[in-house]
Amino acid sequence: MENVKAIFEPKTVALIGSSRIKEKVGMASPQLFENVVYNMRKFFRGKTYVLDVDANAEYTGVDELPETPDMAVLMLPPEQSIEQAEKCAEKRVKALVGITGGYKDNQRGRLLKLKEEYGVRILGPNTIMGVINAANGLNTTFERDVMPRKGSIAVICQSGGVGACLLDWACFYNVGISKLAFMGDKIDVDDVDLLRYLGEDEETKVVCLYMEGIKKGREFIEEARKIVKKKPIVVLKGGITEESVKRAKSHTASIAGSDEIFNAALKKAGIIRVEDIEELMNSAIALSKQPPMHGDNIAIVSNVGGPAILAADAVARNNLKLAALSDETKRKIEGLYPGVDATNPIDMIADARAERYSKVLELVLKDKSVDGVLIINMLKSCFFEPEDAEVIPKIARKYPGKPIVDVPAGGEDFALVYKVLGDTNIPLYNLPEKAVKALKALRLYGRVLDKH
Repeated sequence: MENVKAIFEPKTVALIGSSRIKEKVGMASPQLFENVVYNMRKFFRGKTYVLDVDANAEYTGVDELPETPDMAVLMLPPEQSIEQAEKCAEKRVKALVGITGGYKDNQRGRLLKLKEEYGVRILGPNTIMGVINAANGLNTTFERDVMPRKGSIAVICQSGGVGACLLDWACFYNVGISKLAFMGDKIDVDDVDLLRYLGEDEETKVVCLYMEGIKKGREFIEEARKIVKKKPIVVLKGGITEESVKRAKSHTASIAGSDEIFNAALKKAGIIRVEDIEELMNSAIALSKQPPMHGDNIAIVSNVGGPAILAADAVARNNLKLAALSDETKRKIEGLYPGVDATNPIDMIADARAERYSKVLELVLKDKSVDGVLIINMLKSCFFEPEDAEVIPKIARKYPGKPIVDVPAGGEDFALVYKVLGDTNIPLYNLPEKAVKALKALRLYGRVLDKH
């Protein structure tokens, strides 16, 4: 695993490309090369060597460098990339990241021989954007100035496009990322290798995967079963319909496989499966910020009626339950606020502010029948102000074993409350249904831990 570690934690990196290339195959271009160089020089806190094979540059080959780099990033068309990979392997470079694509089977085979002969580990080819490590600034993406905030969510992606979407999401919502890897064609380093590395990575609390196919299914499941005892794994699978299976095979040289078998294997391993990109990120945020839920019973605390009812419907659809609050909890809430009906879901009425949220939330969390809480705090049509939300993490800290998610429903309301709570351990969602799915992920992980 030492050479896999070099993909994420190199001290020295060689960037190999061309500023003059005219052959545009599989993303190889001067623009891509220049932008990766820009990002690495701006963000990476190790040593970067730039090898321009077609220019009168300081370095044009790896044999000219004053030291052997830990990792090399290949950004040339297939034949030239293979030539450079051979030189790197001979110099005992630990790892190669193949950004560009367009490789034929025989060319992939030639790359794989380098691994077998020299032990160099290869990510890709056709990774498109390679790797990000937010801790050391490693960033081989070619979108200038794109760097997520350092955090605890790791993303492994077989598709450059899906990975780019998740990267954009993380940057837009300021979601903390630990590592991000685009796998591409997976001729060598694959899901199992990356899982094994991230399972031991202290900076990663949650592992997210987008997969189209898997070659070493048994190894993957066995590795996942070990990891889920320490940290959750969330998977989004592409290629579940007949037509998309065909597309997945041509897309990244993968075989999608039977979805029913795949689903059964994930359950056996304790992996949480989601249905779309948004649910993947929403689940990861909840799992990185909140404790697992060890029961099915949800309490809903809201300042509006309709969204609370929609939340209750979503609870039922996701195989969770509305908590049956104790008579004592109901009596105390209704004693404090005579106009409030303390039946779950609790509608605290549109004039609820920080004080009411604080007291009702505390009483609900104290209730032994409650396993998790969904809060709704709308601003429009209500008296609630964004700063009122500050009481939520304060109360939550008193009950660290019960997860809480918050729903400032809508667009502008969500943005205003996000400014207040975005950096806290309270996950926020703009619709009740999304928050319920996040609680479902926490419950699924609670079941995994309960089995172990």
